[in-house]
Amino acid sequence: MLNRTPAKWKEERRIATSLPPAIVEGDRLLLTFVNHSTVLIQTEGLNILTDPVWSDRASPLSFAGPKRFSLPGVELDRLPPIHIVLLSHNHYDHLDLATLRRIQQAHAPRVYMALGNDYYLGKAGVKRPRVMDWWQEERYSETLTIYCTPAQHFSGRSLADRDRALWCSWVLETARGRIYFAGDTGFGPHFHKVKDRFRDFLVAFLPIGAYAPRWFMSPVHMDPDEAVAAHEILQPQMSIGIHHGTFALADEPQYEPRERLERLARERRLNFVVPRNGESYRVPEESQPR
Repeated sequence: MLNRTPAKWKEERRIATSLPPAIVEGDRLLLTFVNHSTVLIQTEGLNILTDPVWSDRASPLSFAGPKRFSLPGVELDRLPPIHIVLLSHNHYDHLDLATLRRIQQAHAPRVYMALGNDYYLGKAGVKRPRVMDWWQEERYSETLTIYCTPAQHFSGRSLADRDRALWCSWVLETARGRIYFAGDTGFGPHFHKVKDRFRDFLVAFLPIGAYAPRWFMSPVHMDPDEAVAAHEILQPQMSIGIHHGTFALADEPQYEPRERLERLARERRLNFVVPRNGESYRVPEESQPR
């Protein structure tokens, strides 16, 4: 930390915000990238939100810590009714209590998390959270089953709680197909284990940022090359890059993750996209190149 050389980022205060529909019926699938690791998944009349973060800083303090450089692509007050929230782990850029409190007050969703993370959610007013271990599952409805799956990361919100709560990824089994949300992770054997267990994926959300310097970050954060390797293991019809462009959490330049991933996708002809905040995708009816 004393010798780091972080690249300079600039604030993007102008951004086109989108207004997702209130509901997406049937097995149609609409995916909206909000920012960082926050994604809105809409299908079968359900609205699912991952790692919701709308705060200006990924920090316990309002005046210090990693600040926001780009605005959310969907305004918090203009979200459709949220039925489910998936939390990958308790770092401040993924578990944002101020945001969760507002979502709880407005929508009262069912909140899923890995072991130990319910300890933090009382302050957000979350009642009866669903706490799961790796490989456990819950059938939410006739058309949706939620699986808690492994990740290679760590946890902690202070000096006193390091690794006292579990981190995870998630698999959603919908009527349309399986969706994989990697959360925050380094590259590791868990991708093969997830692939062996679930086989076919429609979509994979894979982190691509906060990776420099590699000697320090590689155990817990993938770089674009490793995200492509994960895509090639999982073989989804489509991968979407997350965990980039919002908070300067590491030393790489602001747009380097996007530029590297887009170049790799072109060179290898992969259906792997890096959305702007607020950008939406309708999963195509026909299978796409992998």
